[in-house]
Amino acid sequence: MINYHNKKFRPVRNTNNGETSAETIFHYQQEGDILTSNYSGGKIKSGHLIGLVDDAGNIDMRYHQVNDAGELMTGICRSRPEIMPDGKIRLHETWRWTSGDGSDGESIIEEI
Repeated sequence: MINYHNKKFRPVRNTNNGETSAETIFHYQQEGDILTSNYSGGKIKSGHLIGLVDDAGNIDMRYHQVNDAGELMTGICRSRPEIMPDGKIRLHETWRWTSGDGSDGESIIEEI
């Protein structure tokens, strides 16, 4: 299992209907197979996520955030890890809003 504890991530790509950007920083904490994160930056005033990490390092998570328009947004995300040549982690994410328009998207975040 990949250990994400105390790692920080920044988005490098997102679909247009997403709210995270290169200004958004995720700070991951992990205890056993439970992953949590606080995040903020860019359009996100404050966000939190909770997820489960499987043996391959995949993450099944739920998130909620308040954006710069003062809206509370919620969603589901599944992340698949890739170990880059420098040893850092890149996460390939597929997500869906469970609030707002219910649309889905894809993003990539990388360890910083």
